[in-house]
Amino acid sequence: MSTEDDRPRQSGGYADSGYFTPSGSKHPATPTSGDDAYGSAATTALPRPTDSDHDSGRAGREEVLDPEPHTWHFGADLGLFVLRVTLGALFVGHGLQKVFGLLEGPGIGGFAKVLAGFGFQQTTLLSWVTGVTELGAGALLILGLFTPAAAAGVLGVMVNAIWVRVDIDLFAGDVELEAIYAAAAFALLFAGAGRISLDRNTPWFRRAPAFGFIFLILAAGLSVVTLVVLR
Repeated sequence: MSTEDDRPRQSGGYADSGYFTPSGSKHPATPTSGDDAYGSAATTALPRPTDSDHDSGRAGREEVLDPEPHTWHFGADLGLFVLRVTLGALFVGHGLQKVFGLLEGPGIGGFAKVLAGFGFQQTTLLSWVTGVTELGAGALLILGLFTPAAAAGVLGVMVNAIWVRVDIDLFAGDVELEAIYAAAAFALLFAGAGRISLDRNTPWFRRAPAFGFIFLILAAGLSVVTLVVLR
């Protein structure tokens, strides 16, 4: 009668390689169906993940985690819409006052006298430039069209107004309203018009900060020229 120790050992069986996996670590092998339950099936090399597999996995995760740019954000887009339309409507009103004398406005002649009182030269020309800028920029802001140029126009006008009107002895320099207008224009210059606008498919909508910086430089340059050359 033979014992378990007397049983012949099969090549590739439990005694030879049953505890060894392709990675070289020892752990019990799982029996498989076939002639040799602990044979070659247990030691078949499994494919190892490659760098490309890891890269593709990371790419897949990044693709899932990376949100679609410029997607709808109800709160932000609604806020930009309200800010843009309000600022635009107010400046359309200011432009109508200066260019056409509507809404109890001074008209070109009256505004030219105001500019002369602040020490400006070529006041009639400057009155037309200011009035048309306010009227055009306000209309563009309402539509959400060419928003960086429109916001820069409003900002340039307000910088000049603050410069000639500020009084450091009064609260906020007595230019609170002009400062609010300037801050709103600055915000739209860099934040863009929002998706509730005609600009939503334009390059300056997708790259609002870059275009905002460009038009900020233009507005600053024109403001300096106006204050230095025409005053």
